[in-house]
Amino acid sequence: MRGMQHNALLAVDMRNIRKAFPLVVANDNITFDVRWGEVKALVGENGAGKSTLMKILYGMQSPDSGEIVIDGKTVTMNSPNDAIAVGIGMVHQHFMLVEPLTVTENIVLGLEPGSALSVDFKTARAKVKALIEKFNFDLSPDATIESLPVGLQQKVEILKMLYRESRILVLDEPTAVLTPLETEELFKFLQSYARSGNAVIFISHKLREVIQVSDQISVMRNGRMIGTVPTPGITPAQIAKMMVGRDVILQVKKGLAHPKGSALELRGVSVKLGSQKAVVNNVSFTVHAGEIVGIAGVEGNGQSQLVEAITGLHGYSGEILYEGKKVHGDARSVRQAGLSHIPEDRNERGLVVEYSTAENLILGDHVTPQFSGALGLLNFAAIEKNALELTEEFDVRPRSTQLQAKGYSGGNAQKIVVAREMSREPRILIAAQPTRGVDIGAIEFIHDQIVDARDRGLGVLLVSADLGEVMSLSDRILVMYEGEIVGEMLQADATEEKLGLLMGGGGEAHPQAAD
Repeated sequence: MRGMQHNALLAVDMRNIRKAFPLVVANDNITFDVRWGEVKALVGENGAGKSTLMKILYGMQSPDSGEIVIDGKTVTMNSPNDAIAVGIGMVHQHFMLVEPLTVTENIVLGLEPGSALSVDFKTARAKVKALIEKFNFDLSPDATIESLPVGLQQKVEILKMLYRESRILVLDEPTAVLTPLETEELFKFLQSYARSGNAVIFISHKLREVIQVSDQISVMRNGRMIGTVPTPGITPAQIAKMMVGRDVILQVKKGLAHPKGSALELRGVSVKLGSQKAVVNNVSFTVHAGEIVGIAGVEGNGQSQLVEAITGLHGYSGEILYEGKKVHGDARSVRQAGLSHIPEDRNERGLVVEYSTAENLILGDHVTPQFSGALGLLNFAAIEKNALELTEEFDVRPRSTQLQAKGYSGGNAQKIVVAREMSREPRILIAAQPTRGVDIGAIEFIHDQIVDARDRGLGVLLVSADLGEVMSLSDRILVMYEGEIVGEMLQADATEEKLGLLMGGGGEAHPQAAD
């Protein structure tokens, strides 16, 4: 491509990018461009190659071959500093802020005005204040990061890039920790920023949001660029088909719930971390057999600690009843009481990544008579048979009983966890972030399994940061904010606006009867 006339309307022009790793070609001759004035969405399943392509654009990895042209000039990216120098700014999914420092200190970090011996904070603060006002961000330049909600922390990350005069913003899953109102504000900013003659690359798995914010959508699959389509008129189902290569049913298929007696009941449950104030504060609710109760809330409002208390992984005060009975003991005692747990972090809590498929499918149950004999020796024939049956039933790909868990894609690794927890024939299911980092095809499958569990009479507690998932799967929805349940409504009454207001700490709760 060198020597050819490049299009001056293009902010980014990536040509024939190839990047191979020992076991996979992550980017197979990819061509991807973004025009000035445009919000371009980049979508694809996990492992499609999106992250590798963006790491190459941001100088975090070098391509094996290909060419990168920024605003008509061919560039070589050896580090993020090279990317920043040509006007590219990246806002990562996990923020890179120093919590005790102020907004101003974080924004100017590494580019402080003045000298090494004498930083000119007056000038720095004035510059930051001017930027905040220019982009109409509701921020104080003197606030510490740790005092800000996550939506404002994300704005600080964006301001860091704008302070460095970025004209091309790359955002990776930017709405994962935002309320619906914060998401709306972000989208308005991104569209205004692009219309001012800049460019935005927006990476997300939330297809409705992609359609809402973007002008064009580029789809990757298995390391290749499948195509780019204009956003107006496109549907989530059409994008999903491009991503997966087949039709995907995006709506959760479920009939009415038929709740019966109490499966799980919490009475005044509180959880403390050390000497800090309670991260779960006086929480009470009931999950009936045959219903899905969803907990909505921005991450970090006590949901993780609540799940740990229920599953026997953390101490608590108050009472938790499992089918009307108290259980004293650890996670094993709770499992024996009929509870299964799909944990929010499969690699941390759900799998031993060095273990085989067969071994992971009996974790926690290896001591049961089904898998061990009288002398405590493992019954390898039974373990192998169990793995063959479950990998088939839960469509784990590839069909291997001996592949280590770390050898699977995110979606298939999650299927192993779901297969193990569902096959135990539990009566209570705790599903925490059940589709996080999971491919669209696997999401459809896992949602079907959760609905099927409800229809078989299980009490299901769903905890998810994905508001769409909570709204479509739940029969009843609780909202958690700063460790407390601040609202409750039936699925039929729930809207993003109502839930979003409660998730942000506003609005009045109008609970339905919980019993």
